[in-house]
Amino acid sequence: MPYDLKEIAAISGMPGLYRLVRPTRAGVIVESLDERAARSVASARNKVSLLQEISIYTQDYDQTVPLTEAFDRVYQKYGTELPVNSKSDDRDLVAFMEETIPDYDRQRVYMSDIKKLVTWYKAVSSNLEYQAADNDSQVSDNEPDIESTQQDIPAADEALSTAGIISAEEESSAPVNPEAATKEAVSSTSKGAKK
Repeated sequence: MPYDLKEIAAISGMPGLYRLVRPTRAGVIVESLDERAARSVASARNKVSLLQEISIYTQDYDQTVPLTEAFDRVYQKYGTELPVNSKSDDRDLVAFMEETIPDYDRQRVYMSDIKKLVTWYKAVSSNLEYQAADNDSQVSDNEPDIESTQQDIPAADEALSTAGIISAEEESSAPVNPEAATKEAVSSTSKGAKK
């Protein structure tokens, strides 16, 4: 995850972004994500939207692009200096969005959403540190992890079952009726309740 957005939120009725500090009885203590880092209380009636849970619609109705991934794409393309801001011309903002997320849904993603993306990215990139992915811990899609692949391949004499291996000694030749076992358990429970 490039930027840790787990504790960063947009709060209804409060401009800007906030870092969640800790809950209180009346709401949550938040710290503004700017130079001042002013603390205040967001009441329970305010809607708190964690950035980690926000996604951008794509042309495929079944898929969205999480905001963390969108921020990563922006960082990979532009770093922390964006060519646009929230007051840029609409055509420039649309061009920025098309370069960043080419398959975004033009019907469901409004100009106000693109402006929020730009504003939020500037706030996050100027106040949070970008965390590059560890190359050692991640395995490329093109290069499968050989150790785990070899462990997943069953030996010639190993059973191919997801339920586990049952040795011949443990198998019972008696027919098993799961409904019969359930009925016996229910009848013994109801007898105990009548006493």
